Amino acid sequence: MRVVLATGNPGKLQELQALLAPLGFEVLPQSAFTAVPAAETGLSFVENAIIKARHAARASGLPAIADDSGLEVDALHGAPGIYSARYAGAQASDLDNLRKLVDQLRDVPLAQRTARYRCALAYLRWDLDPAPLLCQTRWEGLIVETPRGAGGFGYDPVFELPGRGLTVAELSAEEKNRLSHRGRALQTLVACLADAPGGGDAGTADEA
Repeated sequence: MRVVLATGNPGKLQELQALLAPLGFEVLPQSAFTAVPAAETGLSFVENAIIKARHAARASGLPAIADDSGLEVDALHGAPGIYSARYAGAQASDLDNLRKLVDQLRDVPLAQRTARYRCALAYLRWDLDPAPLLCQTRWEGLIVETPRGAGGFGYDPVFELPGRGLTVAELSAEEKNRLSHRGRALQTLVACLADAPGGGDAGTADEA
């Protein structure tokens, strides 16, 4: 099955390709069809995921998968949230965003640095699909003061897993794909597609 991944983020593309390729999907990047990104005007992860999937499906004429995900920090009232990729500005790098987050939490005790990654994943059969398939997951953790690890991307070097003593950036790529919010959302999506191959009334799947 040919499907377009609606992302311009190299890290996300690599992770999603690694998860989908063994399942028999021919994975094509959105860049193969358009260089114009979707305008992420939604006010939630779900809205933005649908917007991005619709944009990719329209550009390619193929089914599309898009995720919108980000970091939600309780001490910051849910920030950076849907603005995770541009927390330090529209042209911010991962390092810029990471430094801003660490600075914002400078005076917050570790016990109060609870946070979670959230992911909303949308699958559209075509651009005007009235019944998109949606999967939502979250991944709980703590934000540490000092970045650790060389793997992953984004906020992974400061997102520590409770009970593990490891940041996500210290996990192997295989373990991250198995445990992560995005990996579990994709696994749920694949299971839903297997149950409802037409995608018509597959509805919404939510997982902690």
